[in-house]
This record gives sequence, structure tokens and C-alpha cells, in this order.
Amino acid sequence: MSTKKYETLGLMVDVSRNNVMSLDGWRRFLPIAKKMGYNAIFLYAEDTYEVEGEPYFGYMRGRYTIDEMKELDELSASYGIEMIPCVQALAHLDAIAKWGKYPMDTQGTLLVGDERTYELIDNMFATLSKCFRTRRIHVGMDEAMNLGRGKYHDINGCETQAEIMRKHLARVTEIAKKYNFELMIWSDMFFRGWNGSYYAPKTKIPEDYVAAVPEGVIPVYWDYYSQDESRYDDMISNHKQLTKNIWFAGGAWTWRGFTPDNAFTLKTMLPALEACKKNKVKNIFFTMWGDNGGECSKLGVLPSLFYLSEVMKGNSDEDAIKAKFKRAFGISYDDFMLIDEPCAVYPMANPDKQSSAVSKSMLYSDYFNGFLDATVVKGGNQHFAALAEKLEAVAKSSRKLGYLFDTQAKLCRVLSVKYELGVKTRAAYKAGDKAELSRLAREEYTELSKLLRAFYKSFKKQWMHENKACGFEVQEARLGAMMLRTESCKERLLDFASGAISEIPELDEEILLFNSTEFGKTIYYNSFTKSYTSNVM
Repeated sequence: MSTKKYETLGLMVDVSRNNVMSLDGWRRFLPIAKKMGYNAIFLYAEDTYEVEGEPYFGYMRGRYTIDEMKELDELSASYGIEMIPCVQALAHLDAIAKWGKYPMDTQGTLLVGDERTYELIDNMFATLSKCFRTRRIHVGMDEAMNLGRGKYHDINGCETQAEIMRKHLARVTEIAKKYNFELMIWSDMFFRGWNGSYYAPKTKIPEDYVAAVPEGVIPVYWDYYSQDESRYDDMISNHKQLTKNIWFAGGAWTWRGFTPDNAFTLKTMLPALEACKKNKVKNIFFTMWGDNGGECSKLGVLPSLFYLSEVMKGNSDEDAIKAKFKRAFGISYDDFMLIDEPCAVYPMANPDKQSSAVSKSMLYSDYFNGFLDATVVKGGNQHFAALAEKLEAVAKSSRKLGYLFDTQAKLCRVLSVKYELGVKTRAAYKAGDKAELSRLAREEYTELSKLLRAFYKSFKKQWMHENKACGFEVQEARLGAMMLRTESCKERLLDFASGAISEIPELDEEILLFNSTEFGKTIYYNSFTKSYTSNVM
């Protein structure tokens, strides 16, 4: 398939979850995107950009200044890449809600109908219009699940979400016309109200939801999960009832914590591309989200982004793709794919297994209150130790990208001790084996403190190489808590072993099955607060 059959081969870069890519980071990223054949960048910034007249918008969030956005636009244009602002004009605005300066329906969702809401959106558009030469703008409006169920309901009573969306989109479209913007939105809110969820088999969409889409507004179908081509076919068919101009947004998986997932990206996106090809969808981009902290490097998904771009150009010869990748980046494709491995505690090549976010969830799992120990797979420590050696070798082989593998290698070194440590600690305590508890404290907990600090330093280097410093304080709070907790648990174990204290009540708790029907089954769980404790943070 020739690239001429496509109008847009794009990437969406999330800069809203604390990892605001620095201008230096962009200077390195954009030529790589160009080399792979991408011609558009969607800059996903919920509030991490300056808006004239709105001092609290993006306050202390590392937001891009007006001058920085103009420079980004110039830089993108110099590579023949269209940079498209991808913002939010309804939901996903939790970060601005805290200031009490904006009218909210429910937490993070703007109050439809309030004039202050439209003053803010007008100011957004006015600022972005000055900064970007494109006349396209993506305004989000996704996942507003409680739309109309908060303050809006108090003021207006019961209305369908279709009616509320119709009113809001009409106002936003009116503002957009002032700045000659063509609007794009995520499409899920045109399904949730009548279907109960986003994805639906081929069906007829209720007329009031079809009517809620103003003429000229492009609803973008997003899907990052399915490995079944038929679902993509069905959803494209459903979207054609909303608009003839179908856009598709897939996912390059950067939101499993610290570790990317190229393998799952290809499992889901290759069938998606087949459906897009069959249905003559000419505009496609891949999202790179940063859920729960934005730890993962956007460069971590280079193999899958490269592979997908080659397929979109008509090259489906895997050997040829891998050889071309090696020439482009100086690392063999298969070696780079090792970067996925910390996602799981079994070989990623196992087709019956999907990866998890285990490299994050078990990094933050508590030693004494570790309910995630129910998911521990025996022998995981050895798996991570062996993986660390492989990643260290790749890190040494690449001058420009070696830092990505160094971060993952040091994370695996941490997990080679920590992954099973909670299980071992509880077992020794239950057995009354004070000698073993003392050994664990003096050897494994002590070693783990050193490994955590080494990982922190490597991760900090990666972050500062790619992103602005603002936002990293969240990572320091998390990793700092883990380091302090490691020392605290070590001291309590030594106190118990010496008889200074008579019990450790947390270790008397039984580990219960969690999100599973059997012990030793890993799960997808990308959340620091939920992994770290069952208590309130």
C-alpha cells in the first residue's frame, strides 16, 4: 500500500501526565518521527500550555509558554510535520479544578452552559491560533461519563448526554469558527449514553446521537485493545453513520508504567490497520499515553512505531523491516524488543500470555501490606536477574539510546530482589524463623536500598534527557517513599528478630486473591497509590 493512499500518518504525544517533553527532547524526537514517515504530531496537552488571560491554567505544571509553542510549530514544520494541538474542552481537566477558578459539573468536567466555560475555551483557541499554523484542533471531549450528573443537573434537571453534548459542541463549534479551526473530537461519548460502553457490534446509532455531531466536526474512533479485526470493522461501520470522514486513533503502548509494550501494540494495531485498509480510512495516528505519571519514554516504542509505519507504506516483509530498523537506529530490532520484557515475569514470546504492568506494580508493592503478593510467580527473581543482564548488554551497545535500556536494566535489578521479597518475608515470619528474617533484613533489604537508589539515578537521567524537570517531583515522592519504607521494614524485622518487639501485625494478615481466581497470576495494574497501599493516601 502506498503512503499516497493516506493523508495523515500521525503520532499523538501525551504531555499532560507530568512528563512535559522538553524542547531538546522534541529536537531529538521529531527527526526520528520524520525518518519513520510520520507527517503529523498531535500535542496532547490537557492544561500544560499557556493560555492568555488564564494564569491558573497549567499553573506550576511545566506548561509550554507561547514562545515555546511557536518554536515547536516552527521546528515541526521544518521537518514537514504538521503539529496539531490536542486539548480538552470538556472533561479530563482535573488539574485545573483544584484552583476553584473554573465552573465544574463534576470533578474534572467543565460546566456546560456556563459562560465562564466558553470564555475559557475562547481564550484557549485564541492562544493556540497564534501559536500553530494548522487550522486543525482536537478538543478531546472523551470519557465524560458523569456529564450532566453533577452541578449541571442541579441547575437544569435531567437531560440526556446526547442533548448536553449537542449544546456544548454547538457552542464550541461557534467559537472555533472565529479562529477558522476544524474541530476533531474523540467519539466515545456518542456511544456511551445509549450503549453503556464505547465499543459496539455493527448497529444503528440512535438519531439523537447522530444529530449531536455538528457538520464538519470529525469524531475520531479510538481503540487500543482489540486483537480482532472484526471489531475494528464494526466500529468503523458505526462511525460512518456519524461522519463520512473517518479518522482512526490506535495505541502505541507507553502507559504500562516504566516499561513500553511493543508486542501488544503490534498484536492490536496490525489487525486495526487491516480494517482501516479495507474500509479506506485515510487518516490514522497512534497515541502514546502517559497514565499515572508518564514514566515511560516515548522512544521505548520505536520498534512498533517503525514496524507500523512500514506496514502503512506497503512493506509487510518482517525480515526486511527488521533489517531496515537496524540500519536506521543502529540496534537490532530483536534486541530493542527486549525493552518490553520487564512488563511480565514470563517470556513475552509466549503467545498465550499478555503482558502486565508488573515492573511498576511490584516495584511499589509493600513488603508487609503487599496484597499484590497474591500475583507473584515463583522464580520471578531469577527471571528479572537474567533479564537485567540482557538489557545491560544492549545498553552498552548503543551510544544514543543506551540510556533507555540502562533504566530498564536497573529496574530489573531492583525486581530481582524485590519481586518475591514480600512473599519470602511473610513466609519466614509465619514460620517463626527469626534467623531467616534477620538474614533477609541484613542482606536482601540492604541490597535493595542500594539498587533502588541506582534505579532512581538512571530513571532521573532518562527523564531529564527527554522532559522538563517539573513533574519529576512526583517520581521522587514515590521512589523516595519506597526507599524510606525499605529501611523502615528492615529495622522492624531486625527489632523482631532481636526480641525488641514481639510482633509485626501486618505480617499476620493472610494474603487474599486479588482480581484473579488463582494465586501466581499476574494482572495489569498501573497505579502507584493502589499498588503501594490499601490505605488512604
